[in-house]
Amino acid sequence: MGIGTALFKIKLMPESPSVDLEKVKEDAVKAIEISGGKSTGFEIQDIAFGLRAVIASVRLTEDKSGETLESNLSKVEGVSSVAVIDYRRAVE
Repeated sequence: MGIGTALFKIKLMPESPSVDLEKVKEDAVKAIEISGGKSTGFEIQDIAFGLRAVIASVRLTEDKSGETLESNLSKVEGVSSVAVIDYRRAVE
């Protein structure tokens, strides 16, 4: 049996409304690749009072660590918190 694929949706909360979300997305792609994953897209989600979160969609083979992915994303400049909001195993 081969290695499966996990699909994650991860919410990246910026430190403030003034954080450049395009830069957060660029740096998140690098963090995802360092973790052995592949970015499959981003959404911007309105939170409140002008604050917007970045929702990253990520594919990660199950031989890679989701914890490492979260850790690397938490190091992105301007991000105050990282939370997995959806996790699924892909059937291929």
